[in-house]
Amino acid sequence: QVQLVESGGGLVQAGGSLRLSCAASGLTFSRYAMAWFRQAPGKEREFVAGLSRYGRRTYYADSVKGRFTISRDNAKNTVNLQMNSLDAEDTATYYCAADGTLASLDLVRTQEVQYDYWGQGTQVTVSS
Repeated sequence: QVQLVESGGGLVQAGGSLRLSCAASGLTFSRYAMAWFRQAPGKEREFVAGLSRYGRRTYYADSVKGRFTISRDNAKNTVNLQMNSLDAEDTATYYCAADGTLASLDLVRTQEVQYDYWGQGTQVTVSS
């Protein structure tokens, strides 16, 4: 069965950096678009960053553009999220998601319901 396992979360001071990783299994990894979402307490889950199938395209939420970088290693079935210049607003549970539709060949979809598989999340806490 498909599994997505996030790691790398933790506590960091404002202005610091963290690198999240998502290890995928049970799917042909390169044929899936991959994305990171996050959800803070009392707020809805929101799109953060994504990669299209085969890594042809990237897309970032305006709130993280210029600070976060998403990348994928198809040989290792892993997608990463490098987070720099972290702010308290970045505090949330971060989730890895996979989208296997043809629509994700040359674009990144940003809606939660458009993704087929999800990890259980990793907590990121940024202290002021």
